[in-house]
Amino acid sequence: MNRDNRFCGWIDVDLSEEGEKQARDAAELMRPYNFRFGHVYTSILKRSFNTAQIVLETLNHPEVEITRTWRLNERHYGALQGLDKEETAKKFGEAMVKVWRRSYDIRPPPVEESSEHYPANNPVFDVVPREFLPNGESLKLTLERVMPFWESEIVPELRKGKPVLVAGMYIRSYFILAHGNSLRGLIKMLDKMTEAEIIEFSLPTCVPVVYELNEDLSVKSKKYLLDEESLKVSYTLSTHHKQQQLNMIIGQDASRKQRNQKRIKRSKCLICF
Repeated sequence: MNRDNRFCGWIDVDLSEEGEKQARDAAELMRPYNFRFGHVYTSILKRSFNTAQIVLETLNHPEVEITRTWRLNERHYGALQGLDKEETAKKFGEAMVKVWRRSYDIRPPPVEESSEHYPANNPVFDVVPREFLPNGESLKLTLERVMPFWESEIVPELRKGKPVLVAGMYIRSYFILAHGNSLRGLIKMLDKMTEAEIIEFSLPTCVPVVYELNEDLSVKSKKYLLDEESLKVSYTLSTHHKQQQLNMIIGQDASRKQRNQKRIKRSKCLICF
């Protein structure tokens, strides 16, 4: 559905062939570091779960347990779900659609309860408490539902010294595989971003980012597992970022080129892609 340029959100579509290839490519970027996964967390959407399976199989860790949580689901786009983005812009105006997509605390129009895209009408979401089912989310609401997962599930495991792989992120041996907007919630918290900064931020598609964390879980360093030229291409193809942000990312990464793979393996790590 992303390939068709539609608002996907909580629509439970499978990975496309291109998505499967991107998952394998991301795993290959991680392979030289010999990351070890004790547990994996994904959203309950199958495109997230299947990506995790592909990554683990590619890295020869198919035995690792995967836990799915609705708190890592993509942002719910309300009545926009399933709509073609260009057609939506023509109908409501590009300026209005940009407000719905890129503002921090403004929600899109709510989805009707009679719609097939209302979460209560899909048995996949029966595991979600009814009072938490969204009919449309702002970025702010998306981040607010992600943070209880971080505090209740991940932080206690990190305090025990256990490794985590969560939604495209790697923390010791725990892996999190989620979606762009739910990952932005964790990144906002880790990088201490402002609301203005996070609404302009997007991850390059399927490029692993390694966070090294201190004992207090503050960020020690951050490294993209891709060379500078390839990173530029990834940003050009997958986002509408300002060149200033890309220059900042490349500058941060270049300043750490002396950090070797052994250091990354020894540290508390978090990988996002």
